[in-house]
Amino acid sequence: MIDALAWTALGCAAVPALLYLLNSFLFREPPFPGTAGVPAARSRAQSPSEASDHTSPRAAETPAVPGALPPVSVLIPARNEELGIEACVRSVLASAHIDFEVIVLDDASTDRTAEIVRTLAAEDARVRLEHAPPLPEGWCGKQHACFALSKLARYDTFAFLDADVRLEPDALARMVLFQRESGADLVSGFPKQETGTLLEKLLIPLINWVLLCFLPLWAMRKFGWSAFGAGCGQWFVSTRAAYEKVGGHSAVRASLHDGVTLPRAYRKAGFRTDLCDATHLATCRMYRSARAVWLGLAKNAREGMAATGQILFWSFVLFFGQVLPFALLVFVLVNGEPTAHLLWPALFAVVLAQTVRYHLQRRFRAAPVGLPLHPVAIALLLAVQWYAVARALIGKPVGWKGRTPPTPSAE
Repeated sequence: MIDALAWTALGCAAVPALLYLLNSFLFREPPFPGTAGVPAARSRAQSPSEASDHTSPRAAETPAVPGALPPVSVLIPARNEELGIEACVRSVLASAHIDFEVIVLDDASTDRTAEIVRTLAAEDARVRLEHAPPLPEGWCGKQHACFALSKLARYDTFAFLDADVRLEPDALARMVLFQRESGADLVSGFPKQETGTLLEKLLIPLINWVLLCFLPLWAMRKFGWSAFGAGCGQWFVSTRAAYEKVGGHSAVRASLHDGVTLPRAYRKAGFRTDLCDATHLATCRMYRSARAVWLGLAKNAREGMAATGQILFWSFVLFFGQVLPFALLVFVLVNGEPTAHLLWPALFAVVLAQTVRYHLQRRFRAAPVGLPLHPVAIALLLAVQWYAVARALIGKPVGWKGRTPPTPSAE
């Protein structure tokens, strides 16, 4: 029996490791202006007012000719975002090589969010403050805010941006170039995730880990199956035409996890989606406490791994491939010769799991504590999923920012 467990564990570790290896080559950054069919203008020195503390090394090397890219409406839903909304908007205002507007929708905030944005709008005419209409029954607050923002946009390229994201000066232009190059109607970027508490350091890097270990990017790009729809809800770019034909966020109105449900809605409507590595284009601090990260991940879980019909699969694969090998290795080392035949499958499984986590840590600049505590992180991730399931079963699903979530339609 224990022999079968050891070899099953090795198989469950090997498959995601191999997929991660392949995806590492396919998960690329967007192109720079001047390298993807967009003509480049001569570089010019930035004035102090144009410079940014976090300008990427190549941000000013190959600026695009003004007008070569379509103008963008940057659409930011904001509910009680006083801690970060100014930094978010100012980072967008520093964008180069592209024309844009910034619309912030104050979604019934009870803090200084609206006041801060109003001040920014007085300083820069590209910024507009709007107020969300009352939240209708059956809508998630964010989806309703994004849908309302789409009706306010002047331009035909939408960039939906969460209020806790900070963009590099060339990020907006590069994402639009990526959309053009990929031919997709909806694209999203995965920013660098900043972390503070231990729980953040353990769990937040697993966003990229799950993506690259379990989604075959080559198949996502080749086939239009909705099951391959994936993205990062922190940053989407879409054409107006595709958004309106899909129904936009109204197609996922009850969803708490548009990073999954919006790309799937596009694919069901016959549109293509794609995603990219935005580690060097944007940063995001999703949560600022252990409680927030637990509840934040739990609120999304029921539309991801904790969905009905999926939770048992994910529990099996993650436990056997990422937790059990470490326990088996300890078991072998403690019991010695009688269990020596289990050493190699357990050891190989541990090496595979640790190699992937090490590479992920280096590439996405994640906290190093995640490497030695990887099996603990996976166990905590599974605990979050089952917590979400338990809350749903007792009729108390996890809400967010004081709002009770509507019930999403089944996939």
